[in-house]
Amino acid sequence: MAFDSIFKADLFQGHTVIVTGGGSGIGRCTAHELAALGAQVILVGRKPDKLAAVAAEIAEDGGIAHCSACDIRDEEAVKTLVSQILNDHGQVHGLVNNAGGQYPSPLASINQKGFETVLRTNLVGGFLMAREVFNQSMSKHGGAIVNMLADMWGGMPGMGHSGAARAGMDNFTKTAAFEWGCAGVRVNAVAPGWIASSGMDTYEGAFKAVIPTLREHVPLKRIGTESEVSAAIVFLLSPAAAFISGSTLRIDGAACLGSRAWPLHKAQPPSEPFNGFHRAYLPDVLKEGK
Repeated sequence: MAFDSIFKADLFQGHTVIVTGGGSGIGRCTAHELAALGAQVILVGRKPDKLAAVAAEIAEDGGIAHCSACDIRDEEAVKTLVSQILNDHGQVHGLVNNAGGQYPSPLASINQKGFETVLRTNLVGGFLMAREVFNQSMSKHGGAIVNMLADMWGGMPGMGHSGAARAGMDNFTKTAAFEWGCAGVRVNAVAPGWIASSGMDTYEGAFKAVIPTLREHVPLKRIGTESEVSAAIVFLLSPAAAFISGSTLRIDGAACLGSRAWPLHKAQPPSEPFNGFHRAYLPDVLKEGK
């Protein structure tokens, strides 16, 4: 089997694309789709074993992927990483700033270390990757960057540290698009809502119990797939988005748009998901009760 992408098979032939957080979840899916479309994918993350497993999957499917372990929160490590990638693989055409992480907690219970750690992971690390890719490659050759956000438009109760970081990344996306446009660099972002991804299985307790009910709060009455996020990322990297920069594409089934004044009704007919990822699997937390 192969990734069932809606894009033409050679779309990124001869291109090198970095995917941070490429060892699992949306990053893994996006790396698979890019490789299926001809890109040479550079998987970046903190855990070499997870990166190697995804690289092996991509190779088995006939694609090309390389692994580069790095903590993107470390400025010197990021500088060295990008320099090494350029030395080994040449020009970087695309960057998917996907790496991130958070944990559920009310604001009153988040200490300074926890708040700063999430900001460094979800905002500072993405800034460092984008800056170094721009300074070392894209400022000379152009390119496209896609940053990862989340549904934080009405606040992010229970994950205020992540909401603050994602809001910062939204503004960074706009600023970078304006400042770097003269070099032929486009910078956009995607903001997924509730997506059936491996990250859902990292939560415990009360938050875990809520996950299977989330679909009821989405107008389309379902949770999104990794492929639906990946397809949006691929579009924003592609030539079809050549005049799109500084934009954030929401991928949330309109969940962020409503209010209690307009209750949701049963979907008629139910929304059909797109799932082109042949190696996708349902998170364990969503299997319960099926």
